[in-house]
Amino acid sequence: MAVKVIDVNVGVFDENNRIADEVRTYNKGRGTLMINIMASPGAGKTTTLLRTIDALKDEYAIGVMEADIEASVDAEKMAAAGVRSIQVHTGGECAMDASMVQQALKEFDTEGIDLLFMENVGNLVCTAEQDTGADYNVEILSVPEGDDKPLKYPLMFSVCQCVLINKIDTRPWFSFDDEAVVERIHALNPDAEVFFLSGKTGDGFDQWIGWLRGKLGKQ
Repeated sequence: MAVKVIDVNVGVFDENNRIADEVRTYNKGRGTLMINIMASPGAGKTTTLLRTIDALKDEYAIGVMEADIEASVDAEKMAAAGVRSIQVHTGGECAMDASMVQQALKEFDTEGIDLLFMENVGNLVCTAEQDTGADYNVEILSVPEGDDKPLKYPLMFSVCQCVLINKIDTRPWFSFDDEAVVERIHALNPDAEVFFLSGKTGDGFDQWIGWLRGKLGKQ
């Protein structure tokens, strides 16, 4: 029996990518720069975000879109810090996609917001697979996780324009090779910026904040 082959010529992610482009166009029209923050659970996304916002809040209007499978703990932390935020529950999905972002933007009026952070669901697999419509992807890798993560999760480090090596204050207690991790990231993504910092102490934040100011200046 002959096997019938149907060539669909449509990629699995084509519809998502179309919506992602719509999201970028929408944000550009409002003068909003969107940054997609990705990391493993416990890598320090929220702590790093709060310190980042504190450094920039007097210069720019900032909003945060918090994505989680359940709960609203992180959005409550942002609200307590005086940050305009919205909580997005993904309905069990392990990452935000462009459609979810588009729906959230309809509820979260970004008029007047210069910088919109999206704190994605905590994992290094699903989040890397979806174009959310963000202008830039940022990965936070913490020292306790180890310097081998680019080898284990190459897609994540391939799609990010910036990687923050967080929790450098824990170096005395963990074996982490700075040179090796940079080499591994650049082997996957030669143009990625890599900054070493501590969300807890604020060490190393100048370069990261400078990178953000540079991107905001290019709008």
